Amino acid sequence: MREWLVGLAVLLGALVASWALLFVLARRLPPGLLRDLAAFIPDCVTTVRRLRKDPRVPKRAKAAIIFAGIWVASPIDLIPEFIPLIGPLDDIVVVALCLRYAGRSVPRELLLTAWPGEPRLIERLLGR
Repeated sequence: MREWLVGLAVLLGALVASWALLFVLARRLPPGLLRDLAAFIPDCVTTVRRLRKDPRVPKRAKAAIIFAGIWVASPIDLIPEFIPLIGPLDDIVVVALCLRYAGRSVPRELLLTAWPGEPRLIERLLGR
């Protein structure tokens, strides 16, 4: 039993260390497309959290936003995360579609204030 707990602790420590390494490497990316993609999912999670609590967001839009948040947090993916470059693609597509759907019924200013990243990314995502 003790060996199992030690193994679990080592695995958890390795997971946290790998996340920390990825976070540090993502922060060191030069400005551009790769940096924007690395920041897209965390920015979407922050936006989901902010819009979920806002009373001005309609229930249908909240449902889409909560679905996007659950999709990102879920360990089950259409494309496994360990595949380089395209691993997070399903997360990005689902979140983008849900935010675009919510953007039709949520005031644009509210979405822009909830978005913590580059405004041009959310504006491009939402369209006209």
